Parts: sequence; structure tokens; C-alpha cells
Amino acid sequence: MTAPSHPSGTDRVAEVASQREYASYGVLLNVQGDEPFVSKSAIRGAAEIVTSGKFPLGTAAAFATDDILGMPHIVKVVTADDGRALYFSRAPIPWLREPGDASVRHPLVRQHIGAYAYTRDALAAWVALPQHPLERVERLEQLRPLAAGLAMGVATVTELPAGGVDTEEDLARANTRWTELSALERDA
Repeated sequence: MTAPSHPSGTDRVAEVASQREYASYGVLLNVQGDEPFVSKSAIRGAAEIVTSGKFPLGTAAAFATDDILGMPHIVKVVTADDGRALYFSRAPIPWLREPGDASVRHPLVRQHIGAYAYTRDALAAWVALPQHPLERVERLEQLRPLAAGLAMGVATVTELPAGGVDTEEDLARANTRWTELSALERDA
């Protein structure tokens, strides 16, 4: 429904946001298509980061176990003390240099959740930027604004994401979950 030339979901959101019927929206939300079961708290958290005026860009993450560090299909994020994203990666971050520091690293491990919020100006600034080499290498669109110095806040939520849809097995699992949720809705 949007131009096939867009390099990311954010670029698609910007196309839709530019339509006249959405001109009055000051904050825009994006839930990534490969994470159809994003929690309300993740969406709310990303939106509140932006609506509060703390950051012009917002997203969400959940504390996770060290098990995710070796999984490149799970995106990790590290943040500053004020909640600003420092870096997103498919690699194990933060890196554990000294095994004795494992207990220090553990509370820093966060799994990114595919929900974004933007002010209209921040969204326009993001999509006006050329794709950054970090974005291309990691295949993570959120590295484009970070590399350009745009601040993105990260809301930390308690529930881990239900899991993305990246493989055929993930799709089968998502279809099963969708069927179960649809049955609950019908029975309610």
C-alpha cells in the first residue's frame, strides 16, 4: 500500500503520515509488521516517551536473560542513564570482557521491542537522512537517526515480546497464536 522503494517501516510510516487526513497528528506510532503481538505497555511506553517531551523519538525494550545475547535475530539495546538509546545491535551487547563481571552485565541486557513513536518533525528528520552504513550492516533502521545524533528514548517494560515473525516456524507459531486469540474474542 506504500511505495515498494522504502528501505524501512519508518519510511513507510512517513509516507502515510504525509497524507492530508493525518496532518493533525503530532505523534505518530509504528508497530513493526514482523512483531504482530507487541504489548499495549510497549506501545504506550514508546508513545509516552514522545508525548512527555523527553525525547522526539521513542521505542521500547524489556529486560532479558543473557540467553538472548547469542541470538542475532533478537535485537539488543543499551541505554544511557536517562533512558536514551546508545546503540542497537544483533550482536551481544553489552559485551562481557571479564567473566567476573557477568553479574554487572546481567541487569543491562535489554531486548528491543518493535514499537516506535515519533514527533512529526523527528519522523521527517529521520526519513530525510540517507541510509547509514550501520543501518545497512546490522539491518536495523533505528541506527540511522542515532548515527545522525537524533535522541531516541527507550521505555523499559516488564513483559518480553511474544516473538517476532522471521522464519517459517515463527509464522506457524504466530498463526496458531492468532487463531487462539481469535477464538477467545469470539467466545468473549
